[in-house]
Amino acid sequence: MNDLNEYVRLARNGSSDAFAKLYATVYKEMYHIALYNLRNSHDAGDVVSDAVLDAFCSIGKLKNADAFKGWIMKILYAKIKKRQREYFAPTDELDDDIPLSDDFQYDDVELKEALGRLDNESRLILSMSVLGGYSSSEISQMCDLKPSSVRSRIARIKEKLRMELTAE
Repeated sequence: MNDLNEYVRLARNGSSDAFAKLYATVYKEMYHIALYNLRNSHDAGDVVSDAVLDAFCSIGKLKNADAFKGWIMKILYAKIKKRQREYFAPTDELDDDIPLSDDFQYDDVELKEALGRLDNESRLILSMSVLGGYSSSEISQMCDLKPSSVRSRIARIKEKLRMELTAE
């Protein structure tokens, strides 16, 4: 992680190469989370680009180099929420003609449908936990929620999915 601290220090001083190296550590995760939540590759790419541009412009405000990943994910979270408010109604369906990505596949049609029925915030919290591997404390910081609220939400979301998938 010493390299990460050095890249943050250099990026704060205006090094675009250092920022590019920081971005390289999180770009796949950012894209997968955006794609999972927006369900459209073009919107996902746009949101990630917007988040990266904002992060690049405000990297000087990042105080703790170890917080880089959570900091940029919080920016992404805000961009996803904004895009969801602008473009998606709760009844929007996943376009089956658009592949999610080469290494991100749904194995089960029922699971895909159940995930599609989740509200936007639940889908975002679940994706940060399952796809991103973030702890409830990290998600709480990104989403401005209490860690206990995040844990409760994740448990309820998983239970809802389990009930839907086991019901016939």
